[in-house]
Amino acid sequence: MKQQKLDRQEIFNRLQTLDSWALDAEESGITRTFRFTTFARAFTFMTECAFAAETLNHHPEWFNVYSRVDVRLTTHDAGGLSALDFKLAAIMDKAARV
Repeated sequence: MKQQKLDRQEIFNRLQTLDSWALDAEESGITRTFRFTTFARAFTFMTECAFAAETLNHHPEWFNVYSRVDVRLTTHDAGGLSALDFKLAAIMDKAARV
């Protein structure tokens, strides 16, 4: 099912419910850097998030170096941000706190 692009006000409202996520310069994605104590912890986080992404059929753009994971979420077929981006961001926030 194609996701609907959120309007600017809805994006800003939803950003307020997340930990440390920021709107990118184009306002078409949200970004966050996660930092962990070890590579193994970062990899565990990515694995947990990968299973969630697969379940949602919504996959992040991400980059990992040692204990850092940089994430960008957007919904390509909607041409910007959708509810799925915020759902996956909340899952990632929860996974990072464990």
